[in-house]
Amino acid sequence: MNGCLLAGMMTIALHGADFRLEWTHSVEKVTWREYWRIEEDGLELTRAAVKGSGAGMEPGDDAELQDGWWVWTPDLPVQPQLALAASGATGGAWRICDRDACREIGAAPGAPIILRPCP
Repeated sequence: MNGCLLAGMMTIALHGADFRLEWTHSVEKVTWREYWRIEEDGLELTRAAVKGSGAGMEPGDDAELQDGWWVWTPDLPVQPQLALAASGATGGAWRICDRDACREIGAAPGAPIILRPCP
């Protein structure tokens, strides 16, 4: 099954329904990863990982250290959409990755980018 995301006015075609959302924390400057699945009613967060901890980056209660990453399964209902801040303060962009490639969005300061499944 191929997936499709709308990121603001841009369409992102994915190989499969699973994707990884990755970014660098603006204060702590470490990488955060979330693993999502496109469902009929929105986006399901299936796993999260952070390469450290600090201000606003506390791993989940059930987190386990795996190869230098704190990894856990968040308890979050399916989300109809995600709002990704585009502050320009992180020195990088949001990265949306599937099994084949990563795409960057939101590197420049601007309005939040709304990420949602294609209709």
